Amino acid sequence: MIEIIRPGLYTTIQDLGRTGLQHLGVPVQGAADVAALILGNRLVGNEPGAAALEVTLIGPIIRFHATTAIAVTGADLGATLNGRLLPTGQVALVEPGDVLAFRGGPRGCRATLCVAGGIAVEPVAGSRSTDPLGRLGGLPERPGTPLRAGDRLPLGEPAADPRALVGRRVRWTFVPEPFVARVVPGPQAGFFPPEAWKVFCSGEYTVTPASDRMGLRLEGPPVPRPAGEVLSEGQPLGAIQIPPSGQPIVLLAGRATVGGYPKLGVVVTPDTCLLAQARPGDRIRFRPMDGDQAEELYRQWWRLLHSDSVIVRDGGPGRGG
Repeated sequence: MIEIIRPGLYTTIQDLGRTGLQHLGVPVQGAADVAALILGNRLVGNEPGAAALEVTLIGPIIRFHATTAIAVTGADLGATLNGRLLPTGQVALVEPGDVLAFRGGPRGCRATLCVAGGIAVEPVAGSRSTDPLGRLGGLPERPGTPLRAGDRLPLGEPAADPRALVGRRVRWTFVPEPFVARVVPGPQAGFFPPEAWKVFCSGEYTVTPASDRMGLRLEGPPVPRPAGEVLSEGQPLGAIQIPPSGQPIVLLAGRATVGGYPKLGVVVTPDTCLLAQARPGDRIRFRPMDGDQAEELYRQWWRLLHSDSVIVRDGGPGRGG
């Protein structure tokens, strides 16, 4: 079991989400940075989609009540174990009474804490992910809400001896420098004036404080819009909505199932993970690519996420003491 001493800004339980239910109005949700979740779980011997904690900007303080292995992936938010720095993307052993905290970091928005055995709350509709829109998942006594001080989370049984996992680390870039996202034309790309695509792909956009798990709200060169509106329809991950202001919104994991703003483009799936690490003030550029390129890029990315080449072993930090 782990205990939440201080919850941080916004800490939730997430896995790979509720797939196949959007036609019923149930959002997918799930980890904003899928790569961080999969690689963190692989480090600690879990199935790739096991439930973990997603930490946003200001991290929690957590006390462990069991001997287990942990790994923090995604943004480097200054994780410490018993006061000693815990490197991002590296396995450490924890014992009962050990405390994990976060000091904060200059770049990246979300860290993922994976624990051997996974967070073992009861699944709802096939997922443990916290869904604030549908009030589903997370803690059963308070579904759909972020964690609070005093919450206690059950852990599953580790698949391997936690001590044997110490020293494993992952080779991966979770927070890019600079932020450049590749995009394909969206469902309504043909509805926009001819200059809209050029304006969008040649401009630089700044992430605003109104951004959240649902999407990045951007500020930059206004994108010319179609003369009319479109009917509400399903919203894919990475969809680039253009509201009446002309300021783009890039939809992330927490998006609703449908929306009515026209979609100029769609960010390729691997780059939605990178955009999930953009914090207010970060600047983003967009680079066009065609559908065949995007499909091949996705295949290569997915194979690499699950390959043996990204997981290596060294001496490791052991326990914080």
